[in-house]
Amino acid sequence: MSIFKSNECVRPKLQLLGSEQMNEIHQYSIRILEDTGIEVESKEALKIFKKSDAVKIKNGVVYIKAELVNHAIKKAPSNIEVFNKTGDIAFQLGKGQGNNTYFGIGVTNTWYQDIETNQVELFTRKHMQHSTKLGDLLDNYDMISTLGIPSDVDAGESDLFSALDMYANTSKPMVLLISGENKINEVLELLSFLHGDISEKPFCIPYVNPITPLVLNKTTTDKMIASIEHRLPVMYSNYSLYGGTSPVTEGGSLALLNAELLAGLVFSQLVKEGSKIILGSLPAAFNMTTMGSQYTPTSYLLNLACAEMMNYYKIPHCGTSGSNNGRGADLLASGDLWLNHLSSCIGKIGCAPFVGGNFDSMAFSPTTVVLSNHIIGEARKFAKGFILNEKAVNLPEISTIGHGGNYFTSEQTLALLNELDSSKTIWPSMSLDTWKEKEMPTAEKDLINYTLDLYSKAKKASEETIDIIKKGEEFINNRL
Repeated sequence: MSIFKSNECVRPKLQLLGSEQMNEIHQYSIRILEDTGIEVESKEALKIFKKSDAVKIKNGVVYIKAELVNHAIKKAPSNIEVFNKTGDIAFQLGKGQGNNTYFGIGVTNTWYQDIETNQVELFTRKHMQHSTKLGDLLDNYDMISTLGIPSDVDAGESDLFSALDMYANTSKPMVLLISGENKINEVLELLSFLHGDISEKPFCIPYVNPITPLVLNKTTTDKMIASIEHRLPVMYSNYSLYGGTSPVTEGGSLALLNAELLAGLVFSQLVKEGSKIILGSLPAAFNMTTMGSQYTPTSYLLNLACAEMMNYYKIPHCGTSGSNNGRGADLLASGDLWLNHLSSCIGKIGCAPFVGGNFDSMAFSPTTVVLSNHIIGEARKFAKGFILNEKAVNLPEISTIGHGGNYFTSEQTLALLNELDSSKTIWPSMSLDTWKEKEMPTAEKDLINYTLDLYSKAKKASEETIDIIKKGEEFINNRL
């Protein structure tokens, strides 16, 4: 009889906080909400908060009692099904958090980085269309987020054209970052016009940000109300610069960011109890030299801690984006991407929706998207672990081959040849002599050629969406 369970997997796991520490963070966050409160800009949002006796409002600041926070945690769904455009379940957030991490490309870049030269140009609708299709073709991406802000349309209509170009070029779930005030209803009307019912099997998730520290801004609450009225999940994520907009210490930033997330959770459940919400943080460092942001090892630690807090609350989680400090698909980007994706896959991260932006989401890079797709695949293989049981160990085969033999043609080896095949990767195995015969190509050159081939296929496939594009453009133009 086997001493192991059938098909038992041994998997690497990354755990940062203990249960006592998570409870401690929760108590710190409660004290922030009760004593410092959160500023709320919208009169409508203040009216919604006033529905509860467990809040106190003074001069636009809402003070939230622990009992209301705990009630909201209990009422929010612990699992959210996300669908693709065909109505099939694409993935679930919440259930099994810590076993699967889901990735997407994005987000709101203003520049596009050329595949061959790394030169940048202003992001356009064509970049949106072709790059969305690229993300649609790459297997390790589970969603498409708003990739950039197109410069070749009126700023007031960019949200509509972005949603149209994404919808036309992917069948995957969409994360919508809508920058314009009062535009969310127009975007959702457009998607309903193109698709039909978007509520029953939601494939689009509006993404919103409060303002750190401790401001629940009007634009965010307006978008949350509209999304909830359409019965869509909301991705609510705060962005901080520790040492700038949040405390410089890890513990201080974690407590503050967690308090902001809990405030957003409470608001969503006051709008409508049972509303679907996904919570997370994008913690970065404030660079005193450049006066900008950058990702650091501390960023990824805070990301893991936030995920563990959401798992503690049984709330679906969205994590650090996958954007990076790189200047292209370079050594700097690769280091950031490996640290983000590997720690995400073996931690409690629910999703990482914004891969592909260099210079901290300023320049969208197809090459970085393709590099990251490879890294995600490798990280997932590592996180998967391996099966440990009698069939896998196969003592009879070990006994048969015995001493000094080999396993090149054993039944198990032959059965698993496909898993050992590396010929379909960006960088197939190459001997020193072969490398010299091929005039010593760099790994970067191979990546560029691989990306050029994929992007060419994406551009060709994007041409087949012209009918949807025209239909959407007619809808938009009729509104002007």
